[in-house]
Amino acid sequence: RRVLFRSNSNSPDGPGMIDLPWPTLLSVAATLLVAYAVYGLSGFGANLVAMPVLAQLLPLRFAVPMLVVFDLCTGVALFAVHRQRVAWREMLRLVPWLLVGMALGVTLLVQVSERWLLMALGAFVFSYSIWSLLRRASPDPIDTRWAAPAGLVGGAVTALYGTGGPIYTIYLARRLPDKTVLRATIAGLILGNSLVRLLMFAGSGLYNQPGLLWLGLAMLPVVLAGQWIGSQFHHRVSPHRAMQVVWVLLIAGGAALVWRGWHVS
Repeated sequence: RRVLFRSNSNSPDGPGMIDLPWPTLLSVAATLLVAYAVYGLSGFGANLVAMPVLAQLLPLRFAVPMLVVFDLCTGVALFAVHRQRVAWREMLRLVPWLLVGMALGVTLLVQVSERWLLMALGAFVFSYSIWSLLRRASPDPIDTRWAAPAGLVGGAVTALYGTGGPIYTIYLARRLPDKTVLRATIAGLILGNSLVRLLMFAGSGLYNQPGLLWLGLAMLPVVLAGQWIGSQFHHRVSPHRAMQVVWVLLIAGGAALVWRGWHVS
């Protein structure tokens, strides 16, 4: 059941505050804590965990811009600490294609049925990740030429639906065997994506919604606490176990894409 927001300039709490029931507020906080603990562990996955729950608690026009701000804040924190571990060469291979994909996403993929696009992408991510999780031997590294399709598709889907992370994570997971390097590189890409999306949302006026910034400010300590918890686990988990977590997250992400596509009218 979705919660309705009311903005009341005469509220004793001050202008721009929102009327949010305590159970809903606590549910939002718990969801964000878990989602960003996952992000602290693997470098991605916060939106995969958070969006299915937040969509039931908040209007999407609140949830999506708020998560972009959180992604930017956590990305800056993680990137600042681990920037020396970023695989810059791999990132620079992807970034131009990601930018092209984000630019073309709205103009090209809008002509394709959203339902079948999401379901096809979800099925691919789901099947490939299960194969990778169950495979006993470590997969061979893939050719760098796969950066182009991974970046184009990942950027386009990110621009349209905010769920392109699994696409380029599949590519990077086959290029970067070191779990810390993989996490730092994915975090850098998410940071860049978040900055672009922040500018897009700000230009469209989404951040002018009354109460949005207050809610984000109230939840930011919870988000940072979740990232810290996940980072503690990251240092205690073996590389093999960390990669298993990545593939499980991608399985969940693929299933979420299929579910979302199935319910698109």
